[in-house]
Amino acid sequence: MLSQDQNMSKKHNYVAIMAGGVGSRFWPGSREKRPKQFLDMLGVGKSLLRLTFERFLPICDPDHIFIVTNAQYKSLILEQLPEISENQILCEPSRNNTAPCIAYTALKLAALDPQANMVVAPSDHIVLKEAVFLEKITSALDFAQKENALVTLGIQPSRPDTGYGYIQFGQELAGGVFKVQRFAEKPDYNTACGYIETGEYLWNAGIFIWNVQSILEAFQALAPEIYAILEPGKSVYNTPGEQAFIDAHYPTTPNISVDFAIMEKADNVFTIPAEFGWSDLGTWASLYAECPKDEYDNVVQGNILALDSDNCLLRSPEGKLMVVKDLSDYIVVDTDDVLLIYPKSKEQEIKQVTGLVKSHSGDLYL
Repeated sequence: MLSQDQNMSKKHNYVAIMAGGVGSRFWPGSREKRPKQFLDMLGVGKSLLRLTFERFLPICDPDHIFIVTNAQYKSLILEQLPEISENQILCEPSRNNTAPCIAYTALKLAALDPQANMVVAPSDHIVLKEAVFLEKITSALDFAQKENALVTLGIQPSRPDTGYGYIQFGQELAGGVFKVQRFAEKPDYNTACGYIETGEYLWNAGIFIWNVQSILEAFQALAPEIYAILEPGKSVYNTPGEQAFIDAHYPTTPNISVDFAIMEKADNVFTIPAEFGWSDLGTWASLYAECPKDEYDNVVQGNILALDSDNCLLRSPEGKLMVVKDLSDYIVVDTDDVLLIYPKSKEQEIKQVTGLVKSHSGDLYL
């Protein structure tokens, strides 16, 4: 529940949902033409993008939620989010990582509302405890509105995971906000164990909160090349001339993440530790871990008869019956044109498998 003050400041809250990725580790479910963020990965009747959009409605109105994506996905977004306008879809003409798209979004929002407070979030994450999530987001927005601060939500680690970057935090400020000491790249297992033992490290979830003026000052100081390319378009942002400017200039921006370009260099970075049932849903195994299971620990999505099988993820398309027997610890994903049967213990190889598929059949099945 938002307080009266929070409701008054809600008019300056904006959300940028990053939805331009391909999700190649979820092949063959996720394809170039319809990546995982547009799919009902959880079997709940809504895409990951739709779930993310609805998650943020308590903190801002639908017309304050912007989607940053690749131009080829514009029609999919309008189909899944009929509440938004075309001006709320930022179409990147090239995939240049997160720093350029965040700078572009901040400049566009600043042109709409110089007081805008901005949340940046991926479109394909799971949040099980949404009330806790909104509480942390609201705290971060309150802090970023008052201070020249770049805030990130840090996830309390539950295991020494080597697949995530880490955030080392230091002194606590008011309201559970901590100064960030440093960002650490994805560690090996022993290093991750050491991080967990200290109690000073959080997982980096890639969820950021700041005022647009704070992040634009950071770009001007720390990533001036990106700022110099995109800032001249401020007079055409939110006008019919915006896309032509972006198409011409955006591809010339450096390909770099906001972590490298800004967060690891800035001295005004803070984190709010959180535990809200988070998963980045990066692989089939992570989907298996988050979904309900039957009595034999199978995740079953579709019309499936699993005989003497356990610890499997089984996914079949609508209108097709799948029958499996004597399978253990496997991923079976059936689509209209591709059937994947792969050991769950080796699912990290699936991204490389797409390269083999390309060599075998070109782009037909990608």
